[in-house]
Amino acid sequence: MAIHIQRRDFIVTLGGAAVWPLVARAQQRERMRRIGVLLPATSDDAVYQAWFGAFVQGMAQLDWLIGRNVLVDTRWATANAEAIRRQAAELVALAPDVIFCPGASTVGPLLQVTRTVPVVFAIVGDPVGAGFVESLARPGGNATGFLAFEYGIGGKWLELLKEIAPELTRVAVLRDPTTTSGAALFGVIQTMASSLRVEVNHVNVRDAADIKRGIAHFAQSPNGGLIVPGNPPTNINHSLIAKLAAQHRLPTIYFLRDGAIAGGLMSYGSHQTEQFRQAARYVDRILRGEKPADLPVQAPNKYELVLNTKTAKALGLTIPATLLATADEVIE
Repeated sequence: MAIHIQRRDFIVTLGGAAVWPLVARAQQRERMRRIGVLLPATSDDAVYQAWFGAFVQGMAQLDWLIGRNVLVDTRWATANAEAIRRQAAELVALAPDVIFCPGASTVGPLLQVTRTVPVVFAIVGDPVGAGFVESLARPGGNATGFLAFEYGIGGKWLELLKEIAPELTRVAVLRDPTTTSGAALFGVIQTMASSLRVEVNHVNVRDAADIKRGIAHFAQSPNGGLIVPGNPPTNINHSLIAKLAAQHRLPTIYFLRDGAIAGGLMSYGSHQTEQFRQAARYVDRILRGEKPADLPVQAPNKYELVLNTKTAKALGLTIPATLLATADEVIE
């Protein structure tokens, strides 16, 4: 009997030893993790709501469910630089496992506050030039993520604008002077301008008032058009820009698809919604133990062209059939 009991105890002990790692892994998996999110927009911004929704959906597909195994602290910091700096400090003080943020306007303030909390960014133009990472292949620090575009896109914007509006002789680029990629991107556009016989100027914008003044001043001379790169002031005010462009009859190309949806002539840019989903995958990898320093910064793998034929008609322009055939979306 004694031998039988000892053997049974041994079997139970052995079974417990075998099962325990599985239980431990399950408990570890359900341990509550904390993610900070810093957004350069207001909470009622429909574009950022959709992008943020894609990020949350991407996390859920990777088994990170809010309230079950992850908490998400979200800060809608607007495009105001002071508000972004304040909210960045607040998020870091919460000691999250990782922080997600889109755009250079949020990454910079975060990295001024912390060089230890992992940061995943999306739609950033020049993270190397801004000092966010050491290189695209080996970021080296506590930040990594996804590029907004490659600089050649600047020339493509001008080519597309000229193809649809061949009478253009002047183009204004609405540039945020605080965005580090702005100067290099403008340089690319300038290089292409001479071959297309277009004069290119930049209009510095920080808010809606700058946009109104800049467009009104530029529109005083004829044969003009606008290029609207992605930056916080223009992203937030894309509907205002579309309204002013229609008022002054200025053919306009946007980085954001939402500019064309709002009434702009067209847009050409990377797929931002997809970038937010991809960012969720990087956040997942960091939560599971990988380091930002070892995750390469990735370039966009998809660009989309959106054409607004209704706006073209209102401007008296005809979109070439070749462009219509290659467009990802046509708004009629």
